[in-house]
Amino acid sequence: MGSPTVDNTQFIDGENIKKNVNLNIKSINENVTNGDDHGDDSSLDDSNSTNSDGSSDDTVISGDVIEDTVVTPPHPQLPRPEAPPGVFEHTEETVVMKRSFSAPENTVQIPAIGKFFREKSNSLSAAITKRLSFSKEGENDDVSKNVTEINLSGLKVTVKLKNEPDEHEQIYKGKITFFSRSNCRDSTAVRSYFRDLNLKYTEINIDVYPTREQELIQRSGSNSVPQIFFNEKLFGGLVALNSLRNCGLLEERMKELLSKKCGEDAPVGPVYGFDDYEEEVSDEMVDVVRVLRQRLPIQDRIMKMKIVKNCFSAAEMVEVLIHQFDCGRKKAVEMGKQLARRHFIHHVFGENEFEDGNHFYRFLEHEPFIPRCYNFRGSTNDLEPKSAKTVSIRLAKIMSAILESYASEDGCHLDYLGISKSEEFRRYVNLMLELQRVDISTLSDSERLAFFLNLHNAMVIHAIISIGHPGDAVIDRRSFNSDFLYVIGGLPYSLTTIINGVLRNNRRAPYSFTKPFGSGDKRLELAFPKVNPLIHFGICNGSKSSPPVRFFTPHGVESELRFAAREFLQRDGIQVDLAKRTVHLTRIFKWFSVDFGQEKEILKWIIGYLDATKAGLLSHLSSDRGAVHIVYQDYDWSINC
Repeated sequence: MGSPTVDNTQFIDGENIKKNVNLNIKSINENVTNGDDHGDDSSLDDSNSTNSDGSSDDTVISGDVIEDTVVTPPHPQLPRPEAPPGVFEHTEETVVMKRSFSAPENTVQIPAIGKFFREKSNSLSAAITKRLSFSKEGENDDVSKNVTEINLSGLKVTVKLKNEPDEHEQIYKGKITFFSRSNCRDSTAVRSYFRDLNLKYTEINIDVYPTREQELIQRSGSNSVPQIFFNEKLFGGLVALNSLRNCGLLEERMKELLSKKCGEDAPVGPVYGFDDYEEEVSDEMVDVVRVLRQRLPIQDRIMKMKIVKNCFSAAEMVEVLIHQFDCGRKKAVEMGKQLARRHFIHHVFGENEFEDGNHFYRFLEHEPFIPRCYNFRGSTNDLEPKSAKTVSIRLAKIMSAILESYASEDGCHLDYLGISKSEEFRRYVNLMLELQRVDISTLSDSERLAFFLNLHNAMVIHAIISIGHPGDAVIDRRSFNSDFLYVIGGLPYSLTTIINGVLRNNRRAPYSFTKPFGSGDKRLELAFPKVNPLIHFGICNGSKSSPPVRFFTPHGVESELRFAAREFLQRDGIQVDLAKRTVHLTRIFKWFSVDFGQEKEILKWIIGYLDATKAGLLSHLSSDRGAVHIVYQDYDWSINC
């Protein structure tokens, strides 16, 4: 290889400068060859280096070839050349700023607002990095373990750090699972015990997940609940829990069984979105309905000075049935009556069940109220309807399970967000599809009372989740109570129609001039002939001043209503001021005074549901023939969450 080659060109005017440059290059080459410039291999670099005199060296080493570019400063007696555009002169007062030579000659100043945000961004990033590093190393004792606050000028940033595992997570690495049922006292006691200790657990309610009952029998040998499992090990029920707790051995036993992580043999918790397998049976008339949906000329018509949408005539339907099923006219009319009884079709004005001739009907999915029904998904449920009793019992069990998991112990506060994300609520919404064509008339009086009380309270929860809480605005509350509908047995039911139409025997709502049901309304057949004033303490409207939400059983609905009234009145439904001879009552008595009677009758009625102290005070005021003043308490319409 030849000697090192140096390509060095300095554009400076004057022959003397060129001679000077050549002499300097010669001396530098000699130094490079002798190794004087680089005494250590580690100092070799392919990047620009700056010498002590301010000049820069560009050195590239490849094998035995060394290319070194040296820029020699001009002669001190010559005028100094101007710096290229964008390059600042190196002085003690100025800061060196390297810029691309492709930059424009006239630099553009950053707008003030852009410069402000860039400076804030840089300072914020530096502050966060610095503060988090201090938190990680434990050098800053004033920083909270859970939250770090970063204060900048005009800006405050809060950074939430990862929580350290609590004491129970460090001790108990396993999984706690227990099987339960709705409205089971022993299951409630086990649940409360785990909650009091802040222990994480998985609950499998076999009323909500009926197919898991067989698993419970296989694991424990019976279907009795509660049954507690620590990982895959069966611990026992409430008796085993109390016996070990009383003798002080429970904690030691739990540490022993939960010292290891949960294995694959442990009970699996409920999974969101998966339904239990049930054999689906289609309605026996569904084939007829499908043919009619395709063949009938459904159109809008003008009748009784009204535009009736999506209807067909009975004569058209009979002709289609005769042609498609090769039957006589009498048989076709009978098939039409069956379709009407099963709530596939209805008369547009509700005048008759089904009659041949110039009468007009429409399918259930074409009813004008269907778009407002929250238990209808696009098409009619064509499966064979379950019995009303079966649906009612399952409704009560699922909603009771929701309360046990997502409500306070007194039922006054609900976690609506948790309910909306729960598998129990998803199953409730699916269950409500069964109400579309169910026959409520088959229920007994007590079963019907429990059904409508439970349905109202469940609809309130569903409405708050779906459309929001109405608050204290009168118009919003009226819309909330009237526009949120379920279709039940082919007919629409709102919160207002359930309370005032069915439970109160079609009485006017407070401050209303009309009754819920008009004459001839088929829903009147389900209305109770006599109003039970206790229903007002079993109905929850989702507000804080309302009675707590609860769900009732058909066989014990009367006693459960009495208990609900006693609990509500003893808590804050009535206050007695003996000195002022004043009784403060909930506004429920004012709004529904027609159900309770006159004020004197109300006081006598209340005495039977008070504790001894309040009952004695109220009896004293009522019996001395003095004037008793009744004042109605303010009603808090805010949501009960």
